[in-house]
Amino acid sequence: MAAPRTLRSDQISLLWDRPAGVDGVLTYAVSRDGKIVATTTKTHATLTGLGAGRSHVFTVRADMPGGAASLRSNALAVRAPEREPVVLVTDHGAVGDGKTLNTRALQAAISACPPGGVVRIPAGTFLSGALFLKSDMTLEIARGGVLKGSAEPRDYAPMILNRFEGWEMETYASLLNAGRLDRAGPANIRNLSIRGEGVISGGGRKLSDAVRAEFPGVKGLRSRGRLILLMNAQNVEIAGLTLEEPPGWTLHYIYSEDISIHGLAIRSDVRNGDGIDPDSSRNSYIFNCTFDTGDDCIAIKSGKNPEGNVVNRPTENVRISDCRFIRGHGISIGSEMSGGVRGVLVEDCVAGALLHGLQIKGTKERGGFVEDVTVRDCDLQQITVYTELPYNNDGAAAPNQPVFRDFRFTNIDLTKADPSKPVIVVNGFPADGHRTKNVVFQDVRLPLGARVKLDRVEDVSFTRVTTPDGGAPEFEITRAERVTR
Repeated sequence: MAAPRTLRSDQISLLWDRPAGVDGVLTYAVSRDGKIVATTTKTHATLTGLGAGRSHVFTVRADMPGGAASLRSNALAVRAPEREPVVLVTDHGAVGDGKTLNTRALQAAISACPPGGVVRIPAGTFLSGALFLKSDMTLEIARGGVLKGSAEPRDYAPMILNRFEGWEMETYASLLNAGRLDRAGPANIRNLSIRGEGVISGGGRKLSDAVRAEFPGVKGLRSRGRLILLMNAQNVEIAGLTLEEPPGWTLHYIYSEDISIHGLAIRSDVRNGDGIDPDSSRNSYIFNCTFDTGDDCIAIKSGKNPEGNVVNRPTENVRISDCRFIRGHGISIGSEMSGGVRGVLVEDCVAGALLHGLQIKGTKERGGFVEDVTVRDCDLQQITVYTELPYNNDGAAAPNQPVFRDFRFTNIDLTKADPSKPVIVVNGFPADGHRTKNVVFQDVRLPLGARVKLDRVEDVSFTRVTTPDGGAPEFEITRAERVTR
């Protein structure tokens, strides 16, 4: 498939599935019009030189290990659009001196952009407050260019309806805003790209501190905007950029669908400094990104009790591949998951010593569900399924406790994990019928002295889960049924 919104006059990003049931590293040959144009061991490729207005047919060949016959993908036929018109922000009065506030000039360039056009920020540092994007456009930050967010809260006024930690509320606007929040409605902004080889840098800790000083207590934390905020958006690409210095979460999208995020370097060092937050959204493709964050690297969300149960919009079909997680709290599902989460694939990723590793988390008050999660071919340092959290639990309880089920972890390297604490933790909820169930661990490599801790679980299996000496980990199992190892 073509990743959403990645087809343009000169470039396309392709995604494909690894052949089922095949072990080992595979090599893929990507062909355009019958000629091989790229080889890779990943399940994605970004190809250039398409030619404006030209038609192409792409296929992928997977070369099997051991001399087995190669497998070929379906054929994908596309036609590249005509060359996109470009609007330079400097032609609308923007000055890249790092001092001039360019909000009006940059917004004027956005307003002047014709359908299908590109608003280009060239080399230089362009200071700005909140900007509002529109459908059928691209915002491009060129190499050497920096879109720099102001550290003054007044530059993000007036406040807008947003969602933070699972509840809809008014917050300051973000540096880049797209769409209008509508919990019951479809997309109201479409066909948008934010890309380039430059940098989007927010107001960071200084802006965060200013908002928190204006609104003491929890209201200050919840009144901050994001670096990039998408609401009720469809067919969006965010690619190639460095994203840094958010005042809170970095990239947040709500009630959205068909989102491609690739080639990003995300850095944050602020409280609640999440990297990417898919929130009650469908069809997310996150690949070839690097995370160095002050909170969760990726946090998959769907609202918080009780409002999240009422809105009832799940996050579905999230594909995370070929990403590197250097620092942060975790690769997380939850803790706001009251609308439900299903269909998550994490593959070919490498994580450092994250605070909680790969984590599925909630509380018994949340309601909702997390189901159909697959993690494979990854280097991780901890896997945790937590059902009791000491934070973020200030809403009225849902009528029923959550359901966690159908998790599969295969070909996972956990040998770099710290054996002084449990390497794998899987917990369930206390109510009858709400234990975590149907969990598979297969071909998992653990460090010497590794411990596995299970509580309130059903139908959990361990196949070829071993330490370097060929032995089994130490198991601590309580309130469990049908655990095989």
